[in-house]
Amino acid sequence: MSALMSKPKLRWACRRGMLELDVLLAPFVEEGYDALNDQQKADFERLLACDDPDLFAWFMGHNRSDDTAIQALIELIVNRVRV
Repeated sequence: MSALMSKPKLRWACRRGMLELDVLLAPFVEEGYDALNDQQKADFERLLACDDPDLFAWFMGHNRSDDTAIQALIELIVNRVRV
C-alpha cells in the first residue's frame, strides 16, 4: 500500500466545487478519518479522486457506487451526519 496523504493534503482534497460535498467531507476528515483503518484511509483517498457529480449522486442517494469499499465509506459518512 502506498503512503497515505497527510491531513493538510486531505483537507485540501476535501475542498470541492459543491457546498453539499464540502459540508460532508471536511468535517469527516477532522472528526472521523483518524478512526479508519489503513485500508479505509486508502479507500477514502480513492473516494476523493472521484468526480464531483458522481460523489454528489452517491451522497444524496440518487445512485450507488459500484465499488463496495467506496459505497461503505459513503454510508459511514452519511450516517455520521445523521446522528
